[in-house]
This record gives sequence, C-alpha cells and structure tokens, in this order.
Amino acid sequence: MQSVISDKHFHDEATAYKWVEARVWPEGPICPHCGGTDRISPMKGKSTRIGVYKCYQCRKPFNVKVGTIFEASHVPMRHWLQAIHLISSSKKGISSNQLHRILGCSLKTAWFIGHRIREAMKTVGVELLGGVGKDVEADETYFGDKSVVTKRSKTGKSTHSGKRSVVTLVERGGSARSFHVAHADQHTVTKIVNENIARKSRLHTDESNLYNGAKMVEHHRVNHSKGEYVRYSVNGIPRLIHSNTVENYFSVFKRGMKGTYQHCAEKHLHRYLAEFDFRYNNRIALGVNDETRAERIVKGIVGKRLTYQTANQRT
Repeated sequence: MQSVISDKHFHDEATAYKWVEARVWPEGPICPHCGGTDRISPMKGKSTRIGVYKCYQCRKPFNVKVGTIFEASHVPMRHWLQAIHLISSSKKGISSNQLHRILGCSLKTAWFIGHRIREAMKTVGVELLGGVGKDVEADETYFGDKSVVTKRSKTGKSTHSGKRSVVTLVERGGSARSFHVAHADQHTVTKIVNENIARKSRLHTDESNLYNGAKMVEHHRVNHSKGEYVRYSVNGIPRLIHSNTVENYFSVFKRGMKGTYQHCAEKHLHRYLAEFDFRYNNRIALGVNDETRAERIVKGIVGKRLTYQTANQRT
C-alpha cells in the first residue's frame, strides 16, 4: 500500500505544475489575458521557468498560476499542493505554526498560504438549501470576543453581545452554510434563513424567537430550555425533530478554532467559516475522500486572487 504523500506531484515541481494544469485546464491551456485557447505553445528556452506558455493571439506569456491564489507567489508549487492536502484532510484544520514547520517556510508565509487556500474553499453562486421533503436545521452560536466588546455582565464575563455571532444552516445529509453577522437579531437571522433555504423545506430550530419570521412550509422547534432535544413525531406522524446536526457542526468548528487555531481576528472569521463549510460539504459521508477534496480546492482557485494587503483588510 502506497502512502498518499509519496505521490510525485508532492515532490517534483514539473509534475506539480502538470497536476494543477490537468485540473484547472482539463481541455488544454486557456490564456488568462485574452481568454484564447488557440495558438498557445509551451515556452522551451533554457532559461524559461517551469510551466510557462505563450499565447500567440495576445503575444503574452502566462502560466497556470496567473489569476489564481498562486499568482505572484514564490512558494514552490509542490509545497502549495502539500499545504492544500494537509488543510483539506485535517478535520479541525492545521495551524500556521504547523504549516511553517512542515513546509520549512516563514510563519508569515504559512499564514498567508492558509488564507489563500481558504479563499479557494469559498463557495460562489450557491443554490438554495433543502427543497420538497428535505429537512434543514438552523442555529446560531457565539464565539470568541469581538474586536470591541460592547457589553459585559456584572461578573466581568462577556455576554452574547460581546461575542462574535455565527449563524449556520445545515441540510440533513447535505451541505452547511455559515455566516458571520455583526448582530444576530431577528431581522438579520430571518433574512439569512429566507434567502438561503427553499420555501418547501422543513425547518428545524430551537425555541429562539430569532426564527419567527421564517417562511418555510413547515417549522418545527425543540425546547432546549426545558431539556427537550429531540421529538420522534408530529401530530402522531413519525418525524425526527431536532437541531443536533447543526450542533454537531458547531462542535467541530469550535474544537478547531479553540484547539487548533486558538486565535482568530474577527476580520478573518468569514474565511475560517468557509474552510469548515468546505470540509463539511466535501466529507467522507458524501463520498468525498481526501484526494478528491484537495482536487476540488485546486479547481476553485481561478478568479480568487488574494494579496497580503487584502487579506488584512476588514470585511
């Protein structure tokens, strides 16, 4: 049995470029400058860098890194692929310090690699969750201190208003979608629910009033304050009513954030949510193994350019 990490694209630079090209350009090279696909040839000069092509329509050279998270990076492509595999296969993530030690790069470079990969994990143009006969769970959680704590209890401990609010929607047997919101009030939460869940879905929440404005065809609640966590019927009809799936998502998310990453500035929280969403949506239970998950990240690198300055901006 051969180890996955012994694959050639993790160790040979030319093979690494070919591996990425096969996934980004499955039908052949595409010029990122003019979009052309004809009259493109690899440059073969002695001083030519690996993977460089020339488009004879716009007369410009390019490689597979242009217009992706890899652009302008001096990190070897094989190290990028190693980092992608490590992040995609680690259920609770991998810290910048760990990447820095494994890849042999600086801590700053490892931090930036991580954020670029999270950018590639971000889903664009998503469909509505749920549908006819499908169950979607919604819940909110409060994590870490906000950059500016607005309220503290009499004991000095931060209350929910002093924490970062996260709203997550999970379709049973399907995908998760998470949102970092400034305030988890009824207007904000209801808007997220109604814009991301199909009306004909069955919505499951706890007893919170935040979901009173949800417009799903069915809305079932469990009352956690009274010790109720699951019901097995509705009006005598067998039905599984709970929000345990989304609670399980939060369990993995918080263990990763507290145990692996330990610190996250509020301005970066949306990228960490994208990371945990991606791994959940491409999990073993859905038939996606570590290798396929890494390939899907590479297929999502196009058009997601991220500079160091942009990564440090507030959203």
